[in-house]
Amino acid sequence: MVDWDRQRSRLSDRLRERVADEDVLAAIASVPRHQFVPDDKRHDAYADRPLPIGSGQTISAPHMVAIMAEVLDLSPGDRVLEVGTGCGYHAAVTAELVGTENVYSVEYHASLADEARETLEATGYGDISVRVGDGKNGWPDHAPYDRTYLTCAAPDFPAPLVEQTREGGVLLAPIGDGQQRLIRAEKQADGTLDSEDHGGVRFVPLQ
Repeated sequence: MVDWDRQRSRLSDRLRERVADEDVLAAIASVPRHQFVPDDKRHDAYADRPLPIGSGQTISAPHMVAIMAEVLDLSPGDRVLEVGTGCGYHAAVTAELVGTENVYSVEYHASLADEARETLEATGYGDISVRVGDGKNGWPDHAPYDRTYLTCAAPDFPAPLVEQTREGGVLLAPIGDGQQRLIRAEKQADGTLDSEDHGGVRFVPLQ
C-alpha cells in the first residue's frame, strides 16, 4: 500500500528549496494531490511536475502552486477568486490558507468543473464555490476580492478581474502569448496596477 502521507511530507520538504512560507508548505503537505489526478497518473502525484487532467488542461507542478500561494501572501479570511479550476487541487491549497468558504473558482470546461466539485467534496473542501463560465469575466456576485489569480496564461489581466479586485488587493497571473512571465500586481487607488515580475513560467492559455 502506498504511504501517501509520507509522499506528501517528502514533497513539502523538497519544496523548502523554493518556498520559505511554512504555512504554504503545510498546505501542500495537507492536500491529497493523488486524489485530484487521473487514476493512471496517480503514481506520479507527488512528482514535482505538471500532469494532464483532460480537456487539454494540466494540474500545475506543486512548486508552482506553492510559489503562487507565497507570492499572493494569503491570509485566513481573504476572499479569493481563482480563474481556472481544473481538477480543483490549486483551489484546495488556497483554501488551506484562507478557508474553504472564501474561495470562488471559475472553470471554462463543464466536465472539469463537475469532476472538481466531486473531488473537492470527497476530500473535505466542499465549501469551495465552483461555477462554469468564461474566466475572463470573473465572478462579480462575490466581489470585491482580496486576491485574484489565474491558473492559465493571458495576454494581460482581463479588465473585469481588475475591477472585481479591491483597492490594495493583489492579482497574480502568467502573462504573455508566447513567452510568459508570472506577474504580481497590486491594485492602486486610481485603479491602475503596480506590477512586479516573478520570472518565466509556462501555463496553458486562458480560454
